[in-house]
Amino acid sequence: MNARPAAWVLFLAALFGCLQLANVTGRDTPDSRNYLSYALSLGGADKEEAAGRTIAYVCASRAETASRNHSVDVRRFRAPDPGPEVRDECRGYYEWSVGRRLEAGQTSGWTAPFMSERFMRIFEVRPGYPLLLVPFVTVLGVTWGLWAAGVCVAVAGGVLVFLVLRTVGVPVVPALTGQALYYVLPTGATAMRPMTEGTMMALTLAVLWGCALVLRGRAGAAGLVGVSLALLFTVKHSQALFLSVCLAGGLGVIGLYRRRAGRPVGDAVKTLLKVTVGAAVGVMLLTRLLPYPSESDSLQDLLTDHFNRPDRERAWWEFLHLELNFWMEWLRRQLAEPLFLALLVAGGWGALRRWPVFGVLLAAAAGTGVLSIAAHPDIGIDRLMVMVWLVPVVGVPLLLAEFYRPHRPYPFPSLTQGLRPRTPAPQTPEGLRFSQPGPTHSARPAFEDEAVQADQRGPGGGSPQGRDG
Repeated sequence: MNARPAAWVLFLAALFGCLQLANVTGRDTPDSRNYLSYALSLGGADKEEAAGRTIAYVCASRAETASRNHSVDVRRFRAPDPGPEVRDECRGYYEWSVGRRLEAGQTSGWTAPFMSERFMRIFEVRPGYPLLLVPFVTVLGVTWGLWAAGVCVAVAGGVLVFLVLRTVGVPVVPALTGQALYYVLPTGATAMRPMTEGTMMALTLAVLWGCALVLRGRAGAAGLVGVSLALLFTVKHSQALFLSVCLAGGLGVIGLYRRRAGRPVGDAVKTLLKVTVGAAVGVMLLTRLLPYPSESDSLQDLLTDHFNRPDRERAWWEFLHLELNFWMEWLRRQLAEPLFLALLVAGGWGALRRWPVFGVLLAAAAGTGVLSIAAHPDIGIDRLMVMVWLVPVVGVPLLLAEFYRPHRPYPFPSLTQGLRPRTPAPQTPEGLRFSQPGPTHSARPAFEDEAVQADQRGPGGGSPQGRDG
């Protein structure tokens, strides 16, 4: 990459980071306290210290949010600021509840006992994100450490979008558009929250990047796919399983289609199929061998308000009833404001139109968001479906690239070769005329013949289209 595109990538990343200074706090969710206390324990703090620092952060954030909401409340903005009272009540409640559990002997694991042991076990098997937080909260403290970690994770996701788009042959300007879309759509806001979703999106994009490189003929990039899936397992093993299964399914469909069409499956597809199937089998074996929560535990957690109520006897029947209600309500809301559906269609069309093989893999990666929300159909937790937004983020620039014709090609022959730019007509001196070509001559200039041949060879310079698919 030469200096000009790299400078624009860094500019967009820096601009996004500066804009996030407007909201240093107030992004946390109830699950954030578990990841933060996990990270503090990994950094050397004991249970009491980890719980105390986490409670201070959570309650200060809630107090600031209450103050902001109060300042714009048309009925109560003249009243005293409720922030200090909210902070004191929050600290009093958590210090009492956590202290009670600590005194009762709930001290196992790395997370502070904000909830029952059965619920906290769900977070104990996700060490990846807390490990990422350790250097940030150790050096910068809790508040600025979580903010800086969020910026780095979100910026990394945007840069990976740019790399994915450049690898599939998109010119620089549409690729930068994809990076910007990642920041301004819900993907950027979700990545900034102190939760696992940002890291999951970045690793999913790394897997897609590795798949694109393998399809371009770089077989060694299969290692990037395997390593990214392994890291994703440490962040959230269910996402690693969903992604590997969805990608394996998509690659299987591609291979079956090619066989039925009388075409070879291709070494790249076979390589990726081996990696994803192996990852899926490995995840399932590890979750059975290690003391990980089962699907039944996850189901009871959903239906019993995090195990605060007795287990449901007909859990699967209630789950299916809730599932049906959820998707009917979700579709009703989407039809009322169809922007997401419109972007989804545009992105899917762009990806499948430009490179069908990669479009299938992009749809498979986005399908993990559908599986995540289907496994936890809570209409109030839209972040579980954030992976579906990768289709507009990556697909819309692919659609724009079909209409983008720069006045001159960028100096990226290995990636943009085959994307023929608009070439100005040669200037003919007055008094000179070209004779009409005969029936045995081509009407196409010689330089355009070379461009067509390059388009047929593609970026790889080898097989037609220069890619596997």
